[in-house]
Amino acid sequence: MAIITLLTDFGTADTYVGQMKGAILSVAPSCALVDLTHAVPAQDVQAGAFLLWTAVTAFPAGSIHLAVVDPGVGSARHAIAVQTQRGDYLVGPDNGLLVPAAERLGGIVTAVALPTPPAASTTFHGRDVFAPAAARLATGVSLGDLGAPAENLVNLSFPMTGEDGGEVIHVDTYGNLITNVPGDGLAKDTLVKVGDVAVPLVGYYAQAKPGSLLALVGSAGLLEISVRDGSAADRLRAQRGTRVTLSRRRPRE
Repeated sequence: MAIITLLTDFGTADTYVGQMKGAILSVAPSCALVDLTHAVPAQDVQAGAFLLWTAVTAFPAGSIHLAVVDPGVGSARHAIAVQTQRGDYLVGPDNGLLVPAAERLGGIVTAVALPTPPAASTTFHGRDVFAPAAARLATGVSLGDLGAPAENLVNLSFPMTGEDGGEVIHVDTYGNLITNVPGDGLAKDTLVKVGDVAVPLVGYYAQAKPGSLLALVGSAGLLEISVRDGSAADRLRAQRGTRVTLSRRRPRE
């Protein structure tokens, strides 16, 4: 059974997500649909790209990931579908949204530009262009049959930093500050600071007292700043782009 995941900024108050699922099931009624999230901040391509990047490796190779955060809908921007080195497919707008996730899956092997049907809405390509393309992939249609080869895709990346720090690239629903600092390079005696505030590095939440600031390596493999049973974003008045610095603790003399 083919798996199609969905990630959008549509929210759940309207019927947009349901209409996309209806378009998919009309073509591929036996596929499994998995909602990643529909709470990407409106038109925030970078946030959507990050959330997609965090999710795709949890699924088996060959899965189809449909992502729509598309402020350029109806314009000259391309609609695309890509195949990755691992064998997965990503479908969505050519605005950088798909690229980090594709890189995490080994990189893009093939990309095609999806045609826009004459009857397609100029405001809802999620339903009229992307959903049918994902559904056709789920039924076994080859990528090359969906459109002409696409080149020079819009790029978007999350530069990973390390030795002296980085910045917050995402604030999750708990108020955790997820940074672009890879966790695998952190020494145990690393001193983490947000502004002038030092944050102790721990292995897991329960090592800190309730209400205390802490830093740890989160599930995405990146350094995160948290408050146990609270919001680090509120405590530190931090947001995406806030600088996080790293240093080594000086030995006591």
